[in-house]
Amino acid sequence: MKLPTPSRSWFLLQVAVGWLPMWVLFTLMIMSVHAFPFGASAWMGLRMIASAAVLGIGVHALTRRFPWPAPFRWWFPALHIAAALVYAALWVLSYSLVESVLRWRLVYMDGPGIGRFLLTGIWLYLTITAVAYAQQAAQRTALAQAAAARAQLAALQAQLHPHFLFNALHTVVQLIPFDPARAATAAEQLAALLRAALDERRDQVTLAEEWRFVQRYLAIEQLRFGERLQVETALPEPVLGLRVPAFALQTLVENAVRHGAAMKVDATRLAISATTEGKDLRLMVSDDGVGADPQAMLHSSGTGLRRLRERLACLYGSSATLDIDASPLGVTATLAIPATAGDMHDD
Repeated sequence: MKLPTPSRSWFLLQVAVGWLPMWVLFTLMIMSVHAFPFGASAWMGLRMIASAAVLGIGVHALTRRFPWPAPFRWWFPALHIAAALVYAALWVLSYSLVESVLRWRLVYMDGPGIGRFLLTGIWLYLTITAVAYAQQAAQRTALAQAAAARAQLAALQAQLHPHFLFNALHTVVQLIPFDPARAATAAEQLAALLRAALDERRDQVTLAEEWRFVQRYLAIEQLRFGERLQVETALPEPVLGLRVPAFALQTLVENAVRHGAAMKVDATRLAISATTEGKDLRLMVSDDGVGADPQAMLHSSGTGLRRLRERLACLYGSSATLDIDASPLGVTATLAIPATAGDMHDD
């Protein structure tokens, strides 16, 4: 998996911020060992850290050129042992060069002091590589989560339930002899619904876009159920510009239709609402159908709710929740996600 390359300015900012704690550490060490005042210790520590940080840019490039191998390779530790020795030697030489320029005389290290400097340089190299590989691991995890979310999106796109497609086509066929105009309208709505499902490639859309998609879905289902499916909505204008996972509301509505209206002979009332509570957006879909077991609905293999819950974990982590409240009087599904604004896109 190829990791994205950060912009130069962002990378340099990370380097500068990342070396600040090391500068503080070196300053304190110099004050402790040499009993220098703070100002002199900080200036000396800065000279040491500056050369180490510049050389560290090359170490970052090396870790990107040779990422952590899987499976582990014998040459990997050998490469970094050699690189650590080279880094330590260059650090000592660069520091001596900086001191020589600042003091206008040749400054070089010999005796026991150079050994301590070389060991410190090796330690710096190991610290830089550890941080670099940890960042790469975090990037790979984020990319894997994004890929998982896209896979769940694709699954939901493919999941516009086969039974729904069959029933929609059957509704169109039944309408043709008796009401050709309604049959043509139903066919156009079905085509628009499928086109929107197949064309959508974003992980997130605005609630307004999601609601337009759900309206197409409900229009076809209402042709099928007629007056048996009654829909009430409460979607205030301010919340329509907030972002939601693509097909999230459609999944909740489809679940209510399948487990509510489809299983009930009498009319079923479907209530769809969206509100903001604090920093969260809450979507709620309830029906007064026959009810269901909430745990079975969430964990049943192949269900859209299970896939939706997995996508929420990928997109928001623990910041999103999906709760199912079921009783003999119906089912209420409540989705809570962080409220984030998004651009509007008209069809």
